[in-house]
Amino acid sequence: MDSALNTLSVDIGGTGLKLIVLDSNGAPLCDRKRVETPHPATPDAVLKALVELTLDVPVFSRISVGFPGVVRAGVVVTAVNLDENWPGTELGLQLEQLLHKPVKVANDADVQGYGCITGEGVEMVLTLGTGMGSALFIDGVLVPNLELAHHPLKKGLTYEDYVGRQALELIGKEKWVKRVKKVIRQTMPIWNWDLMHLGGGNAKLLKEVDLPEHVQLHSNKAGVLGGYYLWKSED
Repeated sequence: MDSALNTLSVDIGGTGLKLIVLDSNGAPLCDRKRVETPHPATPDAVLKALVELTLDVPVFSRISVGFPGVVRAGVVVTAVNLDENWPGTELGLQLEQLLHKPVKVANDADVQGYGCITGEGVEMVLTLGTGMGSALFIDGVLVPNLELAHHPLKKGLTYEDYVGRQALELIGKEKWVKRVKKVIRQTMPIWNWDLMHLGGGNAKLLKEVDLPEHVQLHSNKAGVLGGYYLWKSED
């Protein structure tokens, strides 16, 4: 099999580190591999864990990374749910030096969005995990680094405070589901999206929930499957 365009797709989360190898059409070549995110989640600890995860995967020629924060030109700007030493880390360059392959890095919700969207109209992506990620696409074109999570929502709480993992553990599933529905309603008159995609590890709690029209649930696997599209324009 020609491995020239195989992509190692990495999803860095506050709770877990995931990766998979995708072929030249974006199809998985192996099962998704996962380990718990190291604590403390320093750059060195996370990079070491990622390198160890790659020891038993198919051959790949390039790497894409979804990171839980703002990323500009491969450099981390924010990382609220990881260690305080992440801002300023040249994640793309460091991973390239460790694995000797070209690397592209983007916000994790942006990458997950690539694995979900239809490419038509205004599409919004919310990822519900340790924190809350967000992404916006217009006819398939990404509006990068939309950090809705840290915008105030209610009584001093940000969106992430309202529906992140800590809130879920504090108030329970029933109240958390109501909060998620409120967040969906809140975003509609601001962005006037045509379709909303809900992903992330906690989206599975919404499987039996009656969600508003034009809202779709997605597996957490979209976080790694979307990594293919960071390279697709160069194929």
